[in-house]
Order: sequence, then structure tokens, then C-alpha cells
Amino acid sequence: MARPIRIFLCCQQDLQAHPVPAYRFWAQSFRSAFAEAGIVCLEAPGCDWAQGLAPQDPDRHAAWREDTWRRAVDWIGREHELQPIDLFLSYLYPDQAHPGAVAELRALGIPCVNFFCDNVRTFRRVPAQFRGFDLHWVPEAGALELYRRAGLPFIHAPMPCWVAPEWRAPPEAESLPPTFVGTRDEQRERLFARAFRAGLEMDLRGVGWAGEPSPWQNPPQGRGLGLLANQWDFARRHGVVALARKFGRTMFPPEPLAFDFGTRARPPCTGDDYWRVLRDCRVCVGVNRFPSPRRPVDRPEVYSRLRDIEAPMVGAAYLTELAPGLDALFEIGREIEVYRDAGELASKVAELERDEPRRRRLRLLGQRRALGEHGIAQSITRILKQLGIA
Repeated sequence: MARPIRIFLCCQQDLQAHPVPAYRFWAQSFRSAFAEAGIVCLEAPGCDWAQGLAPQDPDRHAAWREDTWRRAVDWIGREHELQPIDLFLSYLYPDQAHPGAVAELRALGIPCVNFFCDNVRTFRRVPAQFRGFDLHWVPEAGALELYRRAGLPFIHAPMPCWVAPEWRAPPEAESLPPTFVGTRDEQRERLFARAFRAGLEMDLRGVGWAGEPSPWQNPPQGRGLGLLANQWDFARRHGVVALARKFGRTMFPPEPLAFDFGTRARPPCTGDDYWRVLRDCRVCVGVNRFPSPRRPVDRPEVYSRLRDIEAPMVGAAYLTELAPGLDALFEIGREIEVYRDAGELASKVAELERDEPRRRRLRLLGQRRALGEHGIAQSITRILKQLGIA
């Protein structure tokens, strides 16, 4: 009888809460998917991977990196001697990665794979810290060219998502109106202001919509040498054109939006309530554009987000913003529906509101596709096959 696959998971686990946007769900999604698929999930005790994302001075960060990776590599080495580990799977940002430690793991015969889901938003080129991995899990279609140009091995697989079995049943009733769940940012508020003016009827659930200051506004960056260092780092990451655009917006800020989102705002939803809202609203709306200093505000870049997998998995009637690669994940118009601009968002929500049979078909077919082809277990199977692991 074949032994189960054993995967070491390095995915933002922590020993205490850190001031970092939502991160804990990633590790729990992998753990749950592995358990359901019969994969053994291994995690080194005493390793706080998320601390590497928290704000800290360079010396403290370097000490964290050396200590955490030493603990992990030593633990993996001992475990691998007792019973082979088939795969090291991580979700690491560049500053969290340790090329020397990855080389040690590969020398043990353990293939190393890194998942990263913010390539399009974060990089102009693949960072040097990622070069030592055997394979890169790249979910954004628009990021594939980055890895091709870098000459790095990659697999294009969906965003990793797992939903509990109790949320895989269709809702008994559509108890909520069309809804968007997500934090307010500059691109979303501009899109929704135009859509509401075009007749959109939709609730907003998330931080920032009820009238508090927009969380996308940049905090003060200090003065003197600290400010110069920040600007140099910004130009290095985003380019000189983006830096010039940033200065231009500082000198000539855009006209503020004269729109009150408060009447559409509802309490944010977390935990089980999050899945209930996605599933039970008549139309679940997704947004794939994002704020970027590299693009003019009126010409945003887009990429397919985690919601594009989550919402169909729970059986939502899903309407999302068209993004590269979506047509490879779903049959558009049959399994999910898409919009291209604010006017089309408003009109398609209204169309779906009037057509309950079509909403039911989207729920059924979108969920069947997402659960059947786009789960974590299916992606792991493809990764193992690509690496030649039985």
C-alpha cells in the first residue's frame, strides 16, 4: 500500500497576531484541503513565518530570518530522516525567503515550490530571492510572462481555496440582495460610484464604506533621509514613471468623489458569516482591478483574484470583473458572468436580479467546475506530476 504524500507547509503561520492584513486563512485552507485529500501536512514548531511580514528594523528582520529558517531546516532534516518529505510548499514574499536555506532543503532531495499571488501587483520582474525554487505556483495569467522572461520553471494553477463541506450546499433561499464583500480602496470606490449613478442596486460589506476615512490613503512617510530612502525604494519597485506619477498626484490631487456610500454600507462579515453572505446574496459581485502607482487611475490593471474561486465554490451566482485567464477557469456566461466597466456592472446586476432560473444555473454549474477542477488538491496533483513525484 502506497504511503500518503507528506508536504511541509510554510504559509504565514504565526505564534502571535501581527499587524498584517488578513493572512491566517491561507495556512488553514491548505491544512484543511490536505486533510480532506489524505495528504500529511507537516509544520515546524516554534516558527513564526508571518513575523517576516510585520514592520521591523533591518537588524531584527535579519535575526528573525536566520533563526526561523534554522529552526525549520533542522526540524525538516530530522523529520526527513525518519520518513521522507515529498515537498516543501511555501507562500513567501521576497524578504521572507532564504536562498541558502532553500538550497539546503534541495540538497536533502526535497523539491521546493513557492506560491505567490501578488506578482502583478508587486513586481516588475521576478525577485532574485525566488530563483532557488524548483517550481513556482503562479495563479495570475498576467504574471506568467515575468517567469518566462526570468527563465524560471512555473505552473499556472488557480488561487488556493478550500471551503468547508457545510458551505458546499446551495442556499435554501436567496436571503440577501446583490452584494460586494471587500475593503474600500481607490479603484473600487471609483468603479462603484459610477455604477451606482448608472442605477446599480447593491450592498457593500467591508472596512471603509460606512463613512470612515478611506484606508487606501497613503500614511505620512517622514522627512529628510528617511523620506529619500522611501522614494528610492518606491522607484526601485515601481519605476521612475510611477514615482513621477506619484509626485504629480501629490501636487495635483484628483477631485474627491462626491458620493456617499454610507446608505449602501452594511456591517463587515467574518468567519462563517463571510461564506453565508457570498452564497445567500442574489448576486455576488467581484472586483479584479486594484490601485497601482504604475498605472493611471482611469486605466487600472486587473487580475483574477481569490474571490473568483471562493464564490463559485460556495455556489454563489457570481458576477466578476473580466480579467486575463478567467475564460480558462470558467465558461463565461454559463458558469460565471463578467462585466467590463461600471455601466455593464449595473446592467448585468439588474439582468440577473430579474432572472432567477439563470442565477440557479450559474450557482450549480460554477460550483461544479470550481469544486471539481480548481481545488487545492487538484493543483497539488498537477505540481507533483510536473515534478515527477508519484
